[in-house]
Amino acid sequence: MVEMIETAEQVPVTVSVARKILPGHEAAYEDWIKGVSATAAKYQGHQGINVLRPSTSNDHEYVLIYRFDTYEHGRAWENSKERKAWVEKLDGIAAGDATYKKVTGIEFWFDLPSVSAALKPSVHKMALTLMVVVFALVYPMQLYLGPPLGVYPLWFKVLCIVVIQVVLMTYVVMPRVTHILKPWLFKPIPPLTR
Repeated sequence: MVEMIETAEQVPVTVSVARKILPGHEAAYEDWIKGVSATAAKYQGHQGINVLRPSTSNDHEYVLIYRFDTYEHGRAWENSKERKAWVEKLDGIAAGDATYKKVTGIEFWFDLPSVSAALKPSVHKMALTLMVVVFALVYPMQLYLGPPLGVYPLWFKVLCIVVIQVVLMTYVVMPRVTHILKPWLFKPIPPLTR
C-alpha cells in the first residue's frame, strides 16, 4: 500500500486580486476581465473566477478571485506568458499596483476580500468554526435525508450528504459565517503567560 503525503503543491489555491480602476475605464476593465477569464479557464485545474465589483465593503476596488485545484496548477497560470500579456494590457486602465492575497487548503473558506492579506485566522479558530458548521449541517441532513436515502447503498447516501454539505459550505454558509465571526476570527490570540 502506498501512502499519499499531501504537499503544498497538491492543495487547492485561491487567489484574490484587488485593483482600483481609473475613473471612466470601468467598461475597459470589464472587457479585460472577460478576456483574462477565458484565457485562465484553458489552464489545467482552473476552478472558476468570481468578481466583486467596487463598493464600500471592498474599498471601491474590483476584486478578482480565482481558484485552481492545486498550487502547482495555479503557479503555472501565474507564471504564464498569457497572464503576463493580459496584465500588461492594464496600463492606462488600473490605478497603481494590485493587491494579492493567496490562500491554500481550508483557508479559502475563511477568505474575506475586505481583510488584509497579512491577517489570517489561527488554525485553532478555523478548526473550531469548521467543526461547529459541519455538525450544524450534517446532523439535520442525516435526520431529514437519511430516511428517504435509506433505501440506497451507504456510499450513495454519504456521497449525497457530502456533496450538499460542501456546496452549502462553499457558496452559502462559510462566506456568511466568516463575515459574522470576522472580529473574533481575525483577532490574534494573545501569548500564554506564566
